[in-house]
Amino acid sequence: MTTEKIDNISVTTQANVYFDGKCVSHGITFADGTKKSVGVVLPSTLTFNTGAPEIMECVAGSCDYKLAGSDAWVTSSPGEKFSVPGNSSFDIRVTEAYHYICHFG
Repeated sequence: MTTEKIDNISVTTQANVYFDGKCVSHGITFADGTKKSVGVVLPSTLTFNTGAPEIMECVAGSCDYKLAGSDAWVTSSPGEKFSVPGNSSFDIRVTEAYHYICHFG
């Protein structure tokens, strides 16, 4: 099931803008201190590095992703998630706007 609404959060109003505007996100913080980000990746092929482990949840659109050390591209569609280890990276290929929630840790 795709997350459509997140209640009871604090939102960082200044956007994080990456890759010349091809990725824009906002940080959110829950009452218990849990942090996530919500954003959109516009059509492009990008490489993201991770510090902490991440789970990428597709809210709308779709993407193809390839984890570090893999040669296989995998598609992620609305309602699907993929996990990325900490201190790693992943390539993402987007042909339509990919809306996501990034769950950290």
